[in-house]
Amino acid sequence: MSYIVPIGPYHPALEEPVHARLITDGESITDAEVFIGYNHRGIEKLAQQKNFIQTLVMVERVCGICSHSHAFSYAMALESIAQMNVPKRGQYIRVIIAELERLHSHYLWLGIALHIIGHDSMFMHTWDDREAIMDILEELTGNRVNYGIITVGGARRDITPEQKQHTLEMLDKIEDSMDRLKEMLLSDKTVALRTQGVGVLTTEDAIRIGAVGPHARASNMAVDVRKDAPYSSYDDFDFEKAVFPTCDVFSRVVIRVLENYESIKIIRQALEMLPKGPINLGTRIPKIPAGEYMVRHEAPRGQLTYKVVTDGGETNKRVSIHVPTFKNAPTVPTMLKGNSVADAGLIIASIDPCFSCMDR
Repeated sequence: MSYIVPIGPYHPALEEPVHARLITDGESITDAEVFIGYNHRGIEKLAQQKNFIQTLVMVERVCGICSHSHAFSYAMALESIAQMNVPKRGQYIRVIIAELERLHSHYLWLGIALHIIGHDSMFMHTWDDREAIMDILEELTGNRVNYGIITVGGARRDITPEQKQHTLEMLDKIEDSMDRLKEMLLSDKTVALRTQGVGVLTTEDAIRIGAVGPHARASNMAVDVRKDAPYSSYDDFDFEKAVFPTCDVFSRVVIRVLENYESIKIIRQALEMLPKGPINLGTRIPKIPAGEYMVRHEAPRGQLTYKVVTDGGETNKRVSIHVPTFKNAPTVPTMLKGNSVADAGLIIASIDPCFSCMDR
């Protein structure tokens, strides 16, 4: 007999408000629909009433996990409209914080995924490492969340030799811990039983629907804005696109571990090659003229797109924000079909959703 099982918009298995409507045959999901829009905050409209510095502060609060990515993207759009040349040292500092944020975000998701499948000992182990990353972010920026390191024209804070040394020491510890975590994830029977063959999104479906970020790369799609369209000196660094072929929840677990290794490589290179010179334009920031520009940025969850339109005044004419979850959410019904109701919460969470970002 067919039943309709609602999950959300508020549900113990979900961290954020989304409504999934499951059509089931017994315990098996035969079809599904996903509904969004429960968390609208009007940020794009507010951006039309605020000046550029106020907007920079505000867009950093679109999301608490990828806050740097939003400020980074908005600043790059303004700098392109005004044809500003961000100092090389400022670009490197932006990249360092972006990759630390990626580490923090991936560890957060790994911990939540392990908690959902009932492996709380590995969840606590993972979040213990995440704390070390957040401590370094606080040391470098002054904040554990909403770092405030971005300013129009560069970075607000420099990195001292002592901070550089502390960060490199932390990366060594994290990499050692990551080796142990990788071994456990690949060999643990609980992880395998709950993730392998669950929530499959084939490469063909990922391309058809338009998946982005780690979610796409876990379906064997080699897409990464940092490589495909390098920005902020990313082409100075040697790293690989992390891709995994099994296309299931297990693949999405593994891909984040692999990406963590690449982020550590980028941060090490950026710290060792950190150029001398200023970190921003100081008081030489030009007036923002009329214009428009679209920026693509590889946020922790995938491609983040900002389109900023200005009219030569003190406020934005338009700020349009397209976040990775908006692109990845349509893959959820495809992944749910053929799985059990018990796996629905894990499958929805496997895209690393941020409905705060998506609904804005």
